[in-house]
Amino acid sequence: MEQPIYNLAFDFGASSGRLMLSTFDGKKINLEEIHRFANEPVGMNGRLFWDFPRMFNEIKIGLKKLAKKGIDPSGIAIDTWGVDYGLIDREGHLISNPVCYRDARTHEVINEVEDILPFKEFYKRMGLQFMELNTVYQLYFDATRRRDIMKNVDALLFMPDLFGYFLSGEKYSEYSIASTSQMVNARERTWDDTTIEKLNIPKGILQDIIMPGTVVGHLRADVAEEVGLCQVPIIAVGGHDTASAVCASPLTSENSAYLSCGTWSLLGVECEEPIINDQSYEHNFTNEGGVEGKIRFLKNITGLWILQQLKKKWSEDLPDLGYPEIINAAKNAIRRDFVINPNDERFNAPKNMVNEVKAYCREHQGIEPESMGEIALAAYNGITDKYKEEIKGIEEVTGQTIDVLHMVGGGIQDKFLCTLTAEKIGKRVIAGPIEASVTGNVLMQLKALGHVKNLKECRQIVRDSFELEEY
Repeated sequence: MEQPIYNLAFDFGASSGRLMLSTFDGKKINLEEIHRFANEPVGMNGRLFWDFPRMFNEIKIGLKKLAKKGIDPSGIAIDTWGVDYGLIDREGHLISNPVCYRDARTHEVINEVEDILPFKEFYKRMGLQFMELNTVYQLYFDATRRRDIMKNVDALLFMPDLFGYFLSGEKYSEYSIASTSQMVNARERTWDDTTIEKLNIPKGILQDIIMPGTVVGHLRADVAEEVGLCQVPIIAVGGHDTASAVCASPLTSENSAYLSCGTWSLLGVECEEPIINDQSYEHNFTNEGGVEGKIRFLKNITGLWILQQLKKKWSEDLPDLGYPEIINAAKNAIRRDFVINPNDERFNAPKNMVNEVKAYCREHQGIEPESMGEIALAAYNGITDKYKEEIKGIEEVTGQTIDVLHMVGGGIQDKFLCTLTAEKIGKRVIAGPIEASVTGNVLMQLKALGHVKNLKECRQIVRDSFELEEY
């Protein structure tokens, strides 16, 4: 390859966002951070919202920084967290800021939806893990509680597609992000008409589903002029950040499992077809879409969110506190048997995570952890115990024996977490790459542009480009 290929990946997480520049020389990818910014939901009038206009402005700031480098990118793509969406009116305007999945509004409608569509019936078609934050419950709330707003809705766009729309002017629903909604039939990979009709959700607002690795349009002329770039192709990749992360997981066999490790931990295996049966239902496993039509058979586990919120609380009194100090305290904790269930609802959005961890231990073990190390270790123990439990569940449901766990994402920078995971599950753990979502984003751009043939070739590029560490 005579000239390097440049691609731009916007990766939005639940606590931060960034623009990464990829340089591909035909064999290896090199990543450079161009712009990073905070991203937190905003509480307002009893609701939690995402500040979408500010996030979109951060995209433009990042593009302006890139333009100053004089680099002509081959493509732009966005990946984000799942389930949340924006509503567009008939004139193409955003009706209101998207509501954050941690908002409590779905509490009001869970029982109503269960009466209309019992979850077991839901599961037989969608194969999705029950989580009250799923799009279907949020959208049912809008359809029944915000009727005046819904009358003006022309299109529903999931978060990566919402960014893509305001960059390109094109409306679409990328498969992996749509599959997190609990409205896509897992086997047919299309919108589930029965669910949509029974819940009185207007199907006309849902967009055609497209697969990852599709060029959807080009950067709008007005945006291109504002940021100083040409009309770069806008590409739909694995819009759900976990789909992109799994794309970049260097899996070598069907006995390899992956763990995308960040605010959430997503642990599973890659399948050709969904696994929907009584066992998977009892284990509450989910079947979400991946790249190249793959199924991500996995479990959502509350991950480093708990440690992030512990640090946030402790930092009120210790502003210079960093994760290394917390990790060291956990390593040296005197009492080591404290443990929580990270998926307990009390940890979803507490005002004080420290108090919630202490209260959980008091209620379940009869004694509270006192020191920072004991409290942090209770979280680490809970998260890694959950990893062990879910790997065992995957083996029971699939009938296969997992021989290696590939940990990817920002969480693998915590070597204590990786070590403890290997000890708990009793299997090989291979960590890397750290920038898995960004890498998977870039790989699907390269495939869409004809520079990479398939997923197998993508994963070889990962092995060639990044150092992997075994535990």
